[in-house]
Amino acid sequence: MAPQQANFPPAGEEESVAPQDREELKAIFNVPVNVQVVLGSTTMPVSQLLKLGRGAVVELNRKVGEAVDVYVNDRLIARGEVVIVDEGNLGVTMTEIVKAELGLI
Repeated sequence: MAPQQANFPPAGEEESVAPQDREELKAIFNVPVNVQVVLGSTTMPVSQLLKLGRGAVVELNRKVGEAVDVYVNDRLIARGEVVIVDEGNLGVTMTEIVKAELGLI
């Protein structure tokens, strides 16, 4: 089954927020957050790490085509696919929103 595209409003457009709540939330709209996209990970001893040089390949625990993890402030919030944007820059298309445990999100 192909992943479904997540639909997000364009930046600056909030949906499902009542007008009176929108004014209260404006204070947090410009708060910066740390967004990380994790392609994969691996574990290795320090001795092996010190032997790595230019051109070394580090094998990750993900397969080609597998979804990448999207973290906001160190919390997993979504999974997505790596895409190429304007002139070769990389981006991520979010394909799945991850529901937080205990209903925190």
